[in-house]
Amino acid sequence: MTRPFLADWRDSLPWPESGSHKHARGRLGVVSGKATQTGGARLAARAGLRIGAGLVRILCPPDAASVIAPAIEAVMLAPFGSPEALAEAAEDMDAVVIGPAAGVNEATEAHVRALAVTGAALVVDADGLTSFEAWPEGLFEVLDRDDVLTPHEGEFKRLFPGLLESGRETAALEAAKRAGAVVVLKGPATVIAAPDGRLAVNANGTPWLATAGTGDVLAGMIGGLIAQRMDSFDAARAAAWMHAEAAKAVGPGLIAEDLPERLPAVLAALYGQAG
Repeated sequence: MTRPFLADWRDSLPWPESGSHKHARGRLGVVSGKATQTGGARLAARAGLRIGAGLVRILCPPDAASVIAPAIEAVMLAPFGSPEALAEAAEDMDAVVIGPAAGVNEATEAHVRALAVTGAALVVDADGLTSFEAWPEGLFEVLDRDDVLTPHEGEFKRLFPGLLESGRETAALEAAKRAGAVVVLKGPATVIAAPDGRLAVNANGTPWLATAGTGDVLAGMIGGLIAQRMDSFDAARAAAWMHAEAAKAVGPGLIAEDLPERLPAVLAALYGQAG
């Protein structure tokens, strides 16, 4: 059964209390690609910080550190040189986003699998999905129900060939069961499915989001909410709705960098309705 999109996730949004500190508000890691591919991680990290994660750290290959460091402020930075070092750097993270501009290669595949043993909830996006095109089972076998996959239709077809022929909602549900994780099938009406059969369709999509980098922002938003201990299915629904609301507030001329800066107003409106 399709769930109401707004009413029942709004009440579970994580708000800080008077005694909250940055670690209590959740720790989010975002994996960057090499030196020439850092923008996606920076977008995701800023979105995770804006949506409320108390501490956000970009985990990057050593060659990317000198590129990223001058471009961040509140976001922290931790270089890593191997899958084992990545897992160690992510040890204290509550959630980790991997995929935006990570590179479609065996290294990204190894990084996803290394992160899966850390206990952090994973948000696997973009290159993190496509790296498993030839071996989807290698991804599915390390996922659990708190993890989230965020494919657009092209990426979905690579991991779940033939499923879209049954329609987006049926396909997303079957994919979530097959992967054992939440699936966010992006599009004009984004479909969110959980492996336990929960299903939701986002009704406030906007064409202004059809520009490079907006998916990286969405991944960071989902990760930021999960890091704050929000249920992964609810986090995906909430992030998809807020992502579109932020985009509508910008409208024509929107670029991905605009979205995190619009989140405070979207969150403030929701906070005013919290009861």
